[in-house]
Amino acid sequence: MAAPLAFSLVATDLDGSLLRGDDTLSDRTLDALARVTRAGARHLVVTGRPAPRVRPLFDVIGCAGLAVCGQGAQLYDVGADRLLWSVTLDRELAATALGKIEAEVGQVYAAVDQDGVDGLTLIEPGYLMPHPTLPAVRVGRRDDLWCESISKVLLRHPALSDDELAATARSVVGSLATVTMSGPGTVELQPCGITKATGLALAAEHLGLRAEHALAFGDMPNDIPMFDWAAHGVAMANAHPELKSVADEITLSNEDDGIAVVLERLFPAER
Repeated sequence: MAAPLAFSLVATDLDGSLLRGDDTLSDRTLDALARVTRAGARHLVVTGRPAPRVRPLFDVIGCAGLAVCGQGAQLYDVGADRLLWSVTLDRELAATALGKIEAEVGQVYAAVDQDGVDGLTLIEPGYLMPHPTLPAVRVGRRDDLWCESISKVLLRHPALSDDELAATARSVVGSLATVTMSGPGTVELQPCGITKATGLALAAEHLGLRAEHALAFGDMPNDIPMFDWAAHGVAMANAHPELKSVADEITLSNEDDGIAVVLERLFPAER
């Protein structure tokens, strides 16, 4: 008789966690994910990227089920290429939040991820994409960012660090939005109350799985709610100090197959 699974749900962040810096996965990591599936557990991608910006990766990862995208704002059915659930950020509230932030720190540069499976990433003049492999459309002025429904706003400041910008944004935005920091140069405004944990909990409910059987991997402060929700949170060696401080375990970096190291231990190869 097979031994019972320690975890029936494995949730992995993408950038800085599952993916290497060049957006690829090693053969070792792919093999470790295959072990999870063969053991009867479910692997869920839980990412800040919106569904259109991550769709090409799913064939490589071998994901054909559900994925949590847009920092929890989207529950995406990969096989059907449709959103089962999505929450948008009110554009007037987003503009108001930006104004409050700029009143404190001066000009920031903004981008938005549009809602939907074909939504675009729009960037205003002066905004530089922190991840050069992700496509974006430059618009002429900030007002053009609000032309369609959006799932989030991305912010950059010419002088402040991400930590400084995020702290100031949290202090002034209040209930207008949820402020997250998901990677270098990536401070974001989400719909209020939406986090990776809310999206993961919804996905788990769809699959009939529970938090006490969940294992989560991440590298940035936006992964903290997911760690709080899951039974066991594993931070990468390259993780932000805030995430490391709440992690149950720290593994090797994303460049050194840190997720594979843990999965190989918990899901041994078949004999």
